[in-house]
Amino acid sequence: MRTAVVPLDEIFALRWAVLRTGMPRASAEYPEDARDDVFHVAAYDDEGAVQGCVTFFPDPVPGEDALAYRFRGMGSAAQVRGRGFGAAALLAGLRECAARGAELAWCNGRTSAAGFYEHFGFTRVGAEFVLSPSGPHHMFVTKDLDR
Repeated sequence: MRTAVVPLDEIFALRWAVLRTGMPRASAEYPEDARDDVFHVAAYDDEGAVQGCVTFFPDPVPGEDALAYRFRGMGSAAQVRGRGFGAAALLAGLRECAARGAELAWCNGRTSAAGFYEHFGFTRVGAEFVLSPSGPHHMFVTKDLDR
């Protein structure tokens, strides 16, 4: 499985299909996409199709002074879910964060994905909250960026 830092248009269709199923295209556009310091990671199958994606951008962890990157828009295609494409994109993104000088990475992750994040060294911070339209979330933070 290959991963790469890519332009938004390389991962957008997957982000929209997986994370905003049945919703308008604009619902998968993030304000951070226009920033110069944002980066996107794709995970490819053997045929070169994007099967996993994630978007990272600098954003401080509340109460921390360390350089931190937040990620969002992480997902994998339904037909390959559980085969490591989302994990590969996440880990490649964390390594890129470390290369850019970050000490922390974090996300507002779906509560249903807590086991996934915790498996990769993330810790839940604070109480559960609801993000519309995605449902219950937690903040997850890690210092383990260089895996």
